[in-house]
Amino acid sequence: MKITFILPAIGKKPGKKYIGTWKMEPLTIAVLKALTPPDVETEFLDDRIELIDYETKTDLVCITVETYTARRSYGIAARFRERGIPVVMGGYHATICPEEAELYCDSVIVGNAETVWMQMLSDARDGALKKRYIGGVGTYDVRPDKSIFTGKKYLPVSLVETGRGCCHSCEFCSISRFYDSHYHVRSHDLIVSDIEVSPHKYYFLVDDNLVADRKNAMALFRRIEPLHIKWAGQGTLSMAKDEELLKAMKKSGCEIILIGFESLDKENLRQMNKSFNYALGERDELVKRIHDAGIGIYATFVFGYDNDDEQTIEDALAFSKKHNFYTAAFNHLLPFPNTRLYDRLKAESRLLYDKWWLADGYNYGELSFVPKRISPEKLSKACRDARKEFSSAGTVLSRGFASLGRTSPLLWWLFWGMNLRIGGEVDQKMNVPIGENLDELPK
Repeated sequence: MKITFILPAIGKKPGKKYIGTWKMEPLTIAVLKALTPPDVETEFLDDRIELIDYETKTDLVCITVETYTARRSYGIAARFRERGIPVVMGGYHATICPEEAELYCDSVIVGNAETVWMQMLSDARDGALKKRYIGGVGTYDVRPDKSIFTGKKYLPVSLVETGRGCCHSCEFCSISRFYDSHYHVRSHDLIVSDIEVSPHKYYFLVDDNLVADRKNAMALFRRIEPLHIKWAGQGTLSMAKDEELLKAMKKSGCEIILIGFESLDKENLRQMNKSFNYALGERDELVKRIHDAGIGIYATFVFGYDNDDEQTIEDALAFSKKHNFYTAAFNHLLPFPNTRLYDRLKAESRLLYDKWWLADGYNYGELSFVPKRISPEKLSKACRDARKEFSSAGTVLSRGFASLGRTSPLLWWLFWGMNLRIGGEVDQKMNVPIGENLDELPK
C-alpha cells in the first residue's frame, strides 16, 4: 500500500514565487508519517514548493486542510478522485467544517488523527473507508518522523510541539473552539528528544500559549536549559508579572516571544473576550519587563472590531515603534467558520461572503465582512500601510539596535533576515488569489 501526503498552498500570483515566510516545515505531515507503519510506502508532495504529480502511482491520498487552503485542497482532491484514488482529509478546517469537506473527499478525520489513524489505514486496505473518523483532542506519545522532508527546502528553523490548545476563549479563535478552551501538555521527554535529533540551531516551540500551565512551563524550561538552544514561542503579556517565569524562560534559551496584543482599545478587547489583556495602566511596564529579561517581542494586532478605525491602527503602530518590537504584525480580522465571531457577523448580516474561503475572486489581504467604523477597503489599506511603515529602513534600523541590546548577538543576523524578508513581502502578500493560479477548482 502507498500513501501520498499533500500539503496544499494558499495561492500564487501569476508568475510569482510562493511567499518565503510561508515555507515552514509542516509538522503535521511528520506526525502522520510517524503514525504510519513501515510496511506502508509514503511520499509527500508540498504544493508550496513543488508541482503536484497528479499521475503518481498511489493507493490513498491524504490532504491536510486549513481554511486558507480549503479551495485548493478540494481542487487537488477532485483530480485524484477522477482517477479513482480515494482521498482522506483532516486538519483544523476539515474538523470545523466536516460536512463541507465530505463533499470533496471520501473520508474526513475530525480532530487529531493519532487515535484513529491505524483504523483508517486498515479500512483503506480493505476498500472500506468510513465517511468520518472521530479523533481525539489531546496530545499523544508520538515523535514526528521528519525524514519525510528529505530533499525539501524549508526555513532553517525546527518546529517542536510542546502543547495543544489554550485555556482562553477569544471570540475570533478557532483553536480555542476546537479544544474547548483546554490546554493539553506534551511529554517533556518527547520534546527533548525532538530537539536532540534536530539538524537546526534555532527552534520554534509550537504551542498556542506556552505559559498556559505555569507549573508545566517551569518544568519544561528546566528540562531544556541544559540543551543550550535558542528558541521562540507564543505567550501572553500577563506572563511579565511573573519574574521567576521570565528568568526561567531566558535561561532555557528563549529569545523571542510572540504576544497577541490584538488591540490597545479596552472596548475591543472586551468584545473579543480578551479581557485578560487589559493591563491598561501597566502595559508599558509589562513590555519593559519582558525586554529587560532579554526577550524580544513579536507583537501581533488584529483590526476590524467595532471600535476600530484609522486611529486605532495608528495607535498600535506608534506603540510598536515606541517599544522597538523585534517585529510586529498588523492584521485585519478574519471570521473563521464555526467561531463565535463568524456566527455574530452572520447574524448581523455583515458578511460579504457566506464562505470567503471558497468564494470566487476572494484574495488574501481583503476583508470578508463590513466593519462598523471604517470601510473594508480602507481597513485593508491601513493594515498594509502600517506594515510598510514598521518595516521601513529607519524603523528597522532603530529596532535592530534595540534588539541587539536585548537578545543574543547570535540572533543579529536573524533579525535582519527576518525583518527584511517580512518587509519585502508586504505587497507580495496583498491580493494573493486564494486557491487560484495553481489548478482550478472544478465547477
